[in-house]
Amino acid sequence: MAFYQRIRDLREDADKTQTEIAAYLGTTAQYCGKYEKGERELPFSRAVLLANFYDVSLDYLAGRTNLPKNPHGITIADDALLVLQKYTALTERNKGRLEQFLDTLSEQQAQQKETRSSV
Repeated sequence: MAFYQRIRDLREDADKTQTEIAAYLGTTAQYCGKYEKGERELPFSRAVLLANFYDVSLDYLAGRTNLPKNPHGITIADDALLVLQKYTALTERNKGRLEQFLDTLSEQQAQQKETRSSV
């Protein structure tokens, strides 16, 4: 599905007119119509506004996923995202090593909590 069709579908599902969305975006209904027909590129700043308005991800808006929202409600902190990026760059062997190391750390932490709580 082309993303311009998706923005039209979202608008129609929300029972909004092009005029209402245009007012929200700070543009005209004619421009909204052109975005929805694929006759005009949707500026990134307006794509962000639409994603926020419809409470969907930019990936959904762009047609990169068919899941409109994060299905698990997970938000990832910047530091965790950095760790994930580094993890995905590892070889499979090193991913396995890292997973073993994390298991060991988790077990040690659990044991320390048990020790503290029993004192």
